[in-house]
Amino acid sequence: MNVVSFYRFVEVLDAATLQRELQRLCDASSLLGTILVADEGINGTLAGSREGVLGIFDFLASRLGLDGDIDARWTEATEAPFRRMRVRLKKEIVTMGRVDVEPQRSTGVYVSPEQWNALLEDDETIVIDTRNRYEVEVGTFPGAISPETDSFREFPEFAEAFAKANDGKKIAMFCTGGIRCEKASALMQQLGFEEVYQLQGGILNYLESTDDEDNRWAGECFVFDSRVAVDRDRAEGGYVQCHACRRPLSSEDLQSPDYRKGVSCPRCISTLQPERRERLEERRKQVCIADERGTQHIGQQLKEG
Repeated sequence: MNVVSFYRFVEVLDAATLQRELQRLCDASSLLGTILVADEGINGTLAGSREGVLGIFDFLASRLGLDGDIDARWTEATEAPFRRMRVRLKKEIVTMGRVDVEPQRSTGVYVSPEQWNALLEDDETIVIDTRNRYEVEVGTFPGAISPETDSFREFPEFAEAFAKANDGKKIAMFCTGGIRCEKASALMQQLGFEEVYQLQGGILNYLESTDDEDNRWAGECFVFDSRVAVDRDRAEGGYVQCHACRRPLSSEDLQSPDYRKGVSCPRCISTLQPERRERLEERRKQVCIADERGTQHIGQQLKEG
């Protein structure tokens, strides 16, 4: 089964109608997954036949008047990673909380993985990791600035403070798959930066396209699926995920007395409410029972600690 992730910032006229059209077409092609539709574009992950996905891409290209192919990341799965098909109408396809930022109209210059290393080595370029702090802790490019955010909604506050201190500087931005740094680059342009670059396809495209000897990535890359993180060869990494807070956990975290599988970790133990802890403990019991019976407890989809 094909699993395809894609996005495109593009002006969408009558997003509500597009939502209904996509839902109907995806259901007709027996596709599963989620597509977000907003005035600023589309963002989705689909699972199903290659023909069905390409049919959706052809429809979008015609419906939205797209130039060129839709950039997509194709992988394969032995079973469906989704239970149903949902096309959802949203204010933003990636939530920054700033609908005034319009990446469908203007964004930073795309930089290929081959060109990216030159920016990393340029002393005049400030490299910004647009991801959240827990992602940065897993791995990043050496020398990159972290916005120290817990949510992409916090990025505008970082950007405004950064702009006041770094007016006129050349900046290069990156994220996991390209969507956040593309929207962030539009914000930086709005804040007055003229030289703004973004890593095309994000970290995952860089790891896929770059030879080991030229690879500047340090650590692993957090991903939003059951693998939790991947290494430089895009193989499953050494992290697991806390079920309570969804943070990636290293081998050191697993040795902490605050770690309890399926219940808590050093990152969330101090903020975990008693009621939630009780629910998680009950879920842990059910998972253990399911394991003993050789079945999988419903919801036990992620690789968790």
